Amino acid sequence: MRISYSDLKVEFKRILRRLSFNEEKAELCATIFADNSLDGIYSHGINRFPAFVQYVKDGLIDVDAEPTLEDRNGLIERWDGHCGPGMYNATLAMDRAIHLAKENGMGAVALRNTTHWMRGGTYGWQAAAAGCIGICFTNTIANMPPWGGTQPRIGNNPLVISIPHEKGHVVLDMAMSQFSYGKLYQYDQANQELPVYGGYDDDGFLTTNATAIIQSGRVLPIGYWKGSALSLVLDMLLTSVTGGLSVQKISEKTKETGISQFFLCLNQSIDNEQLMDEIIRYTKSSELMNPSEQIRYPGESILEIRHRNQSEGIPVNDQAWAELLDM
Repeated sequence: MRISYSDLKVEFKRILRRLSFNEEKAELCATIFADNSLDGIYSHGINRFPAFVQYVKDGLIDVDAEPTLEDRNGLIERWDGHCGPGMYNATLAMDRAIHLAKENGMGAVALRNTTHWMRGGTYGWQAAAAGCIGICFTNTIANMPPWGGTQPRIGNNPLVISIPHEKGHVVLDMAMSQFSYGKLYQYDQANQELPVYGGYDDDGFLTTNATAIIQSGRVLPIGYWKGSALSLVLDMLLTSVTGGLSVQKISEKTKETGISQFFLCLNQSIDNEQLMDEIIRYTKSSELMNPSEQIRYPGESILEIRHRNQSEGIPVNDQAWAELLDM
């Protein structure tokens, strides 16, 4: 079935208001959940919403908390999120980084003690919409083995890089695992094989079976040892800059909370549209492996899905919709 964007957002907001979110927070969080579904990121939209609600009910997310400024060091500000709603904290942090960049050419916010920001790309799109280059990343609970290991010791620690572009912002949003757990669950529920290896099964063999990877907990780092190393240094960077918890300390808790995030904005006034077009055009000039497919830049597919879902409605699982109405 397909549901209109407005109807989906109304239901999200209704539930959040019942959970004692104030008007501003309910509006912002409902918008982000609805936007994620609109853009086809269902794993961080309607499919993730019940888990978010449960975190609130379990007291792991403080709906009344407001982030506070801890200190400044030049163009870097350090904030504490007090385990408030992750999307709210992240939006305010990126807003602040944008403000600093507009004033100084560059601005950064280091945020500790916050909760899951849902889709990291949200804040890349936010920076690009403000005309800024955006770079942000977060740490997570240990959910991926380091290269050469069999037990989770590093996070998928998503990295986002966004560049403003009039014909469609370029927004890279990637986990350090070949497939995020949200994407694995999506393939698992659809009973579909992954297009490439995504991890190992219980016997230690590479597999395209999402169910087997979820059961083993052995997701594959992007670029093998390179993705493993990048995940490690992102956690080190976050912990040193924010003074917050590392992946190890987060993993010692029963649930993922108290994570750290970093938001960097660059305000570049030079008109670079022609340069961006040139790079995209050159990239797409490559001969195709499959003539029926296209070469796309990061974020391009999102725009197509967004426009289609705006006109046709957002595809929603019948059971997921029924559960949402019952909340």
